[in-house]
Amino acid sequence: MKQSIPKGTRDFSSTEVAKRNYIFSVVKKSFENFGFQPIETPSFENSSTLMGKYGDEGDRLIFKILNSGDFLNKVESKLLVEKNSKKITSQICDKALRYDLTVPFARYVVQHQNEITFPFKRYQIQPVWRADRPQKGRFREFYQCDADVVGSSSLLQEVEFVQLYDAVFDRLGLKGTTIKLNNRKILSGIVEVIGAKSKLVDFTVALDKLDKIGKEGVVAEMLEKGISQIAIDKVAPLFNFKGTNEDKLTSLEQMLIDSEEGLKGVEELKFIVKSIKELGLFSASLEIDVTLARGLNYYTGAIYEVVAPKEVKIGSIGGGGRYDDLTGIFGLQNVSGVGISFGLDRIYLVMEELGLFKKVELPKPKILFLNFDESESLEKVKAVKTLRENDIKSEIYPDIASSNKQQKKQWKYATTREIHFVVTSIKDNKLTIKNMQTGEQSFLAIHQLIDLVK
Repeated sequence: MKQSIPKGTRDFSSTEVAKRNYIFSVVKKSFENFGFQPIETPSFENSSTLMGKYGDEGDRLIFKILNSGDFLNKVESKLLVEKNSKKITSQICDKALRYDLTVPFARYVVQHQNEITFPFKRYQIQPVWRADRPQKGRFREFYQCDADVVGSSSLLQEVEFVQLYDAVFDRLGLKGTTIKLNNRKILSGIVEVIGAKSKLVDFTVALDKLDKIGKEGVVAEMLEKGISQIAIDKVAPLFNFKGTNEDKLTSLEQMLIDSEEGLKGVEELKFIVKSIKELGLFSASLEIDVTLARGLNYYTGAIYEVVAPKEVKIGSIGGGGRYDDLTGIFGLQNVSGVGISFGLDRIYLVMEELGLFKKVELPKPKILFLNFDESESLEKVKAVKTLRENDIKSEIYPDIASSNKQQKKQWKYATTREIHFVVTSIKDNKLTIKNMQTGEQSFLAIHQLIDLVK
């Protein structure tokens, strides 16, 4: 049988892992530079922790884990006959793979609230899983790199996250990214003034798909969800909002004149835009996008989405926002939070396409001992031990070369792995060493080799 892996998952070669680790290191360094500290949570949570936090579409994409043992034994026969998958699932699956890192983080904050100093700034770099349809830049297993602050409602946090996005992408050499910004209060205000307040979730879920399905697709979905054509006509200007950030904010003020909540959202965006204008950005641009909705129910304030440079068509490479009520669903009230996420896998694809990876150094030994003479093998192993004790990466080729062909194989191994120094023999405590970069040969004691390498 031909071997394969599940759709939406990938194997990574040593080179790919090294490139991914490079991105991780830049993101991690930036997180810590901004004062965030690391935590980790389990790869799977109780289903009750995750379900109902992402809206119907999110719930559908959560990977459920079957209970151990005879999981069908406790299901009512009536449900089995009806083939009601939703009701059956709740009885046979009480755990699920995490869909993102934000909801598990909210659970963590509530569970460990007596151990945490607020405001709590955490970062988390771990894989998540979604039962989505695989396509370019969209996987079923992928890494998220999240940074969140809980316990502060200050808009300075929103300003810092714009700076953090800019700092990371600038350090990666990814110039020309666009940080899109909106506010859920503005969206709430819009549905209020068009008389569709009860349809906020349907409105935002549809609007969030504008880049994917276009204006006609969004309108069709809104109509299907029960939003009237009259209401849709009132928001038509949103689809073609133009001008500077200040122009857009002025237009929104006029549109939302009768919505207190909507105007509050405008004021919050004004503060962020003005602050960033004074602080400046390295290479990213900040853009108000009134169609940005992010289809997650827990956002309550500012929302972000980062778009790759125009020459790469891959969708968003980051996103996030303010959530004032998320810990409340787990019993901890009045703890405001805001956070962002970096989509590592998409960032990798963008950097690969733009040729932004410098030569990545793969983990390899600095010194390789060839194994041509069995009588010298133990002495070479001792030398390798000494080198490792001095933090010099070293290894010995494991198999004895009993023929000229096998010796050539060992030399080829050294060349292919781009080893710097090769030791061929040890006699009278002197090592015969070849510098593979210059071709120069020398005879050194072990302490002299250590000095040479260091």
